[in-house]
Amino acid sequence: MSEIWVPIVVVPTVFFTFFMVIKTISDNVVRKKLVDKGIVDEKASALFQTKIVNNPETSLKYGMVLVALGIAILIGMYGPGYIQEEVTISAMFILGGLALVMYYFFTSKKQDKEA
Repeated sequence: MSEIWVPIVVVPTVFFTFFMVIKTISDNVVRKKLVDKGIVDEKASALFQTKIVNNPETSLKYGMVLVALGIAILIGMYGPGYIQEEVTISAMFILGGLALVMYYFFTSKKQDKEA
């Protein structure tokens, strides 16, 4: 069973790592050239700033989905052995979907209060 996961997990991870290393190096080369030419102004510096937006609603959504998936895995672990995989996968879809529906109702109520 573990033999099937090696190409599914390792290969994309290696390619993603190479992509991020090459992207970081090329971004730094572009920044250095801009600084050397003296082109750096407010517009150019705004292009290279990484803006971290702290959005609690997005964090809530992903938190709810991940908790639901964790609960689904626990349900599948303690389910009957002969249908354990089916129970786990179906519980993941059902609980993940319920988490997204709950998130929708939460955000729609919040938007109604703000309007």
